[in-house]
Amino acid sequence: MPPSAMPPRSALRSAFLLAGIVLAALNLRPALAGVSPLFDQIMVDVGLSPAGAGAITTVMVVCLGVFGPVAPLLARRVGADRTLLAGLLLLAFGAVARTLDGPPALYLGSAVAGTAIAIMNVIMPGVVKQHFPTRVGPYTSLYVTALVLGAASASALVIPLEHLTGYGWRGVSALVAVPALAAALFWLPQAFGKQAAPPGGPRPFRALLRSRVTWFVTAFMGLQSLTFYVMLAWLPTIFQEAGLPAEHAGYLLGLTSLAQVAGTFGAPILAGTRASQAPHVLAATGLTALGYLGVLLAPTTLPWLWMVVLGVGQGASLALALLIITLRAPDPSSVTALSAVAQSIGYVLAATGPLVIGALREATGGWTVPLVAGLAFCAAQGAAAWRAGACYRS
Repeated sequence: MPPSAMPPRSALRSAFLLAGIVLAALNLRPALAGVSPLFDQIMVDVGLSPAGAGAITTVMVVCLGVFGPVAPLLARRVGADRTLLAGLLLLAFGAVARTLDGPPALYLGSAVAGTAIAIMNVIMPGVVKQHFPTRVGPYTSLYVTALVLGAASASALVIPLEHLTGYGWRGVSALVAVPALAAALFWLPQAFGKQAAPPGGPRPFRALLRSRVTWFVTAFMGLQSLTFYVMLAWLPTIFQEAGLPAEHAGYLLGLTSLAQVAGTFGAPILAGTRASQAPHVLAATGLTALGYLGVLLAPTTLPWLWMVVLGVGQGASLALALLIITLRAPDPSSVTALSAVAQSIGYVLAATGPLVIGALREATGGWTVPLVAGLAFCAAQGAAAWRAGACYRS
């Protein structure tokens, strides 16, 4: 139904709805970002090799790409709100299950958590479109900012929390279930209240895949994720090989994460009311490329500046990719379908980036060629972003 025909919400219900969206977004990354600081302890306790520990993250990222298409199917059957609630409960279950004894529980629990995140990743743009069709920009800004803050908080706080609680890696890893259950409590009234039928019907995947807009949006989503994961994987190593101490390299990576908040918060607000987001996506991609260029040409000269520029560009790129998914489809069902295609294929594409850059580093013995390749990825991102951003709203 059109926005004007939707039943009015009370101020209290709107506040619970907004809190539920923000809390759900805060849960989209901690189970993934909070596990790597615990790898040393996991390897000793469970008896894993470094490759085996790294496979925990790999399993989760693969699930992000493979199981995203489940979300539109669930949303079509039970509704977007109940699908989001199911994702939160599944995340809590997976976070606890992976702390049980033995590698099978660790990997299976991680796969369950990754599947839950995949479902929530895909469903969130449709939820925003359904509940706030005239405020897509500001509410996309809020939930993507919460997503980034959740990731940064998890990676920064997991070890201090372990020391504070004395729980060990299993206990502190299981704590991820607590904010997921808290978000589920906030989401219960919406999920089991009166369900407004989403406008329009489910957009057939076959028609979606025939649309050029789908592939421009998917390419932008995938390439901005690729350029992000390349730097996430290799920045500390690049800085250390340039001569910076290991702790400084870690601080610089943390600075990039903090700078992303400025991009995620500001970009959707500025771009959300425009028919074309092309200038905004080009600016975001340009900042990302400038960060790459600074790391290539002068990694030890004002490295904090390159990290701020890179972080703002990457944060804005992510937020704009999700905003464009929401704007380019006419109704929540179509948004969820487009989100499933763009994020599933996008994450598979993104997973290749660190591998390609690592292979180039091994083949050439330095970082010049890999970083030039990174700049080429940025150029491809800019081309896809221009076409995705220049299309008018559906």
